[in-house]
Formats: sequence, structure tokens, C-alpha cells
Amino acid sequence: MKKILITGAAGFLGSHLCDRFLNEGFKVIGMDNFITGDKRNLEHLKSNVNFDFIQHDVTEHITVDKNLDYILHFASPASPIDYLKIPIQTLKVSSLGTHNLLGLAKVKKARLLIASTSEVYGDPLVHPQTEDYYGNVNTIGPRGVYDEAKRFQESLTMAYHRVHGLETRIVRIFNTYGPRMRLNDGRVIPAFMGQALRGEDLTVFGDGSQTRSFCYIEDQVEGIYRLLLSDYAYPVNIGNHHEISILDFAQEIIKLTNTSQKIIFEDLPVDDPLQRQPDITLAKKLLDWEPKVGREEGMKKTFDYFKSLSKEDLFKRDHRDFSKHIKT
Repeated sequence: MKKILITGAAGFLGSHLCDRFLNEGFKVIGMDNFITGDKRNLEHLKSNVNFDFIQHDVTEHITVDKNLDYILHFASPASPIDYLKIPIQTLKVSSLGTHNLLGLAKVKKARLLIASTSEVYGDPLVHPQTEDYYGNVNTIGPRGVYDEAKRFQESLTMAYHRVHGLETRIVRIFNTYGPRMRLNDGRVIPAFMGQALRGEDLTVFGDGSQTRSFCYIEDQVEGIYRLLLSDYAYPVNIGNHHEISILDFAQEIIKLTNTSQKIIFEDLPVDDPLQRQPDITLAKKLLDWEPKVGREEGMKKTFDYFKSLSKEDLFKRDHRDFSKHIKT
């Protein structure tokens, strides 16, 4: 059996990747320190003989006794509410953590795929965003801890590829949604759906004219899977190319949830991108991939998941203690 290590395994994306590779017949080793991941995302895998779990912080030295064929590096805070609270850990997981995993991949002769992000484009001046666009990022702004961490991660990965001949892959992930997202993670889909379910008004930042493009989790995982098994070492955008304004999206959520909430407006956060839409021409050509799940279908599945949560989860605010993870 092929063996794969997946870091950030208890996260939204990581847990779905564990499922996919187990279904493909892989032996999966999950790794997470639960700084933002949720143990419940892996509960269903406890009895799976082909799944092992290691609780570990990837910024510390990594030891895996078994042989590895592949490594997926998905350990990182990924929402503003997280990386603004733990900026140093966010920088470290994509720098020190990536360095540790590149070293592990070199020793094990494994292929490493890193999870980069559309945030490397910052507040883009090119639309839609193509892989050859260098981005417009404020290095010292509050979002810079995430944006620059991912940009450095890409540079370090390519250096190992060029110097050591390491097999590497880079996926630039655009907004992804689906079951297992945290209601309180600060991103627009769980924020809107959580507000609707609690009977609160929906909060739109700015005037709502900023745009996003939302990719359902099954489509994202399929793209990542195909990229890992491809022969292409440079970054590839994986996301849904259908764009919508945040204001129009809020109105869609009100219709979907059959609620009567109002839309209220607050100031736009610093450096919040005004446009976000992937050019997926490369993914179509290289991977024969494009998203299949429409927004209406995907949002219904996601809303059904959020409706199934307990009242405790629905009304719980984020009171996690990050202090034990903060090492400066």
C-alpha cells in the first residue's frame, strides 16, 4: 500500500483529504497539534486499520518511523480570526514547518505537496488571477503574516525542488467550503450561515461589492488529488471560477435559509481583497479538472451540515486558549 502523511489532518480540508486517500487504498498517517483542528473531524476514522494519527507540532522536529511515498502539508491556520490571534505560529508553520517536512521528504524520498493559497495574490491588480501573476501584498499589514508565510513556503519548496531534485507540488487554494467548517472561524460562508441559524442579521463588510469564488470541498479534493499525481512542479490554482459579490451572496444565503434577517454593513477590514477569482485554465489543461458541484447544490449540503450541529455548537463563541502554542 502507498503511504501518505497528511499534516493538518484534523482541519476542514485535511480531514476530507484523509477520507479521500483512504478510499483510494492508501495507508494514511494524520498529523495535527489541534491548534485550530477539531478531533471530531477524525472520529469516524478511529477504527480504520489503515489510518494512524500522530499528535505533533510540525514546527518541531518530525520523526516518522515508517516509509512514506507522499506528504501533504496542510497544517496552518487558514482564517483571519485564527492567524490574527496567532501571527507568529502562522509564520512558523509555513516556514519552520515546511522546512521540517521538506527535510523529511528528502530523507524518505517522498513527493511533497504544499497547500498554498490565493492569498499569495493579496489584493490583486490582475483579474482573474493567473499563476504567473506575482501579487499585490502588504508585507507589514495584519494579513501579511499569512500571505507572506505562504509566499515564503512556495519559495522554499521550489528551492528544494531545484537544489535537491525533490518531487514537489504546489496547490494554490481558493475559497473552499463544505461540511466540517467551523461556524466561528470568521470566513464568510460559516459566518453567514451561523448568523442565519441564530436569527441574527447578516454582516457584510464594506459595501458588499467585493467578490469571491466558492469551491465545494469535493471538487477541491479532486483537484488536489490529481495535482499530487501529476508531473507538474509549479503552482496550480484550484478553485471555482464563478464569481459573486458578497452582497449578492448574502441575499442568496437569506433565500437558502428561508430567514428574514436584514443585511447590516460594517467597515471593510484592512487589506481585505476586493476581487478574488481564479483563472483555472492551467488546471483544466494539465489535470483535466474543473469544478462540478454548483453553488446551489454545495450550499444546500453545507447548510444541512450546519443545521445538524448542536445548539451548543451553534451558539458557542471562540474562547480557545492559544497560549500553550505561542512560542516566540
